[in-house]
Amino acid sequence: MKILVPHTIHLDLSPITDEVVTYEVDQSIPDEHTDADVLVVWQNTADNLRDAARRLTRLRLVQTLAAGPDSVLAAGFARSVAITSGRSLHDGPVAEHTLALVLAAIRRLDTLLEAQKSTTWDRDFNVAQSAPETEQLYTLDGARVTIWGFGSIAGRLAPLLAALGASVTGVANSAGERYGFPVVATSELPDVLKTTDVLISILPATPATANSLNADILAALPRTAVFVNVGRGATVDEDALQAALAEGRLRAAALDVTKTEPLPSHSPLWATPNLIITPHVAGNRPKGSSALVLANVAALKEGRKLTNQVAGPVL
Repeated sequence: MKILVPHTIHLDLSPITDEVVTYEVDQSIPDEHTDADVLVVWQNTADNLRDAARRLTRLRLVQTLAAGPDSVLAAGFARSVAITSGRSLHDGPVAEHTLALVLAAIRRLDTLLEAQKSTTWDRDFNVAQSAPETEQLYTLDGARVTIWGFGSIAGRLAPLLAALGASVTGVANSAGERYGFPVVATSELPDVLKTTDVLISILPATPATANSLNADILAALPRTAVFVNVGRGATVDEDALQAALAEGRLRAAALDVTKTEPLPSHSPLWATPNLIITPHVAGNRPKGSSALVLANVAALKEGRKLTNQVAGPVL
């Protein structure tokens, strides 16, 4: 079996004796390796993936190390190719970064940083965060947090928020309980938003989730609410978000992902007030990648169920 692995990450596949070949993720697959059985994907360009989908006609498995498989699903691989995601590989790093963004937005570290740059001791901030009528805006203790997209990352994040005193509710396609937290169906989201202090989106990019955070959703949130997106940029109507922040209809927001990445220097998002932007760094450190690849290669050989399969024939 020939396994192609990207040059963008070190994988320890020494336990197997198969042929393992490293390839460049921003170039066409060399002709001598188009007979590969397995393609491991990490930070590949769209052109590279489309080229692989067209020319690697013997492929049986595409293993992406990204939590969201949207770029692989869009590349046009044959239906006979099994596609598996990197779900769970990013849970810890993304949960940490999300918590950091939530706290930064609530505690308004962006305004404090601006005060620092201007050598200003911000007395107004001190008054606001300690005044009885506004102090609740500056803490997670007692805050009502809604996590939209309640998968494994949310399962890691929710207990961290709860440990700081937040009341956490999840939103998913179906209602129930996950990881010990209540989850409501997506149809109930408008009602939940009315009492939400912090809305966190971990939605994947699919046709159904495009621009999910739109003007209507933003209007349903209290003006004092905070929005954080660590899912995919395609899920946010950036014009609507920018308008809500500029007009004071949303207290603050933090984005780790945007529709266009890298975010162009001319994007109005850079200058949008009350907005924190980080350059898609929440994940990018897939933990346990080698073990996942080894497990799925072994399963493929033995005709067993693949881990995190999202498309293709079921073994």
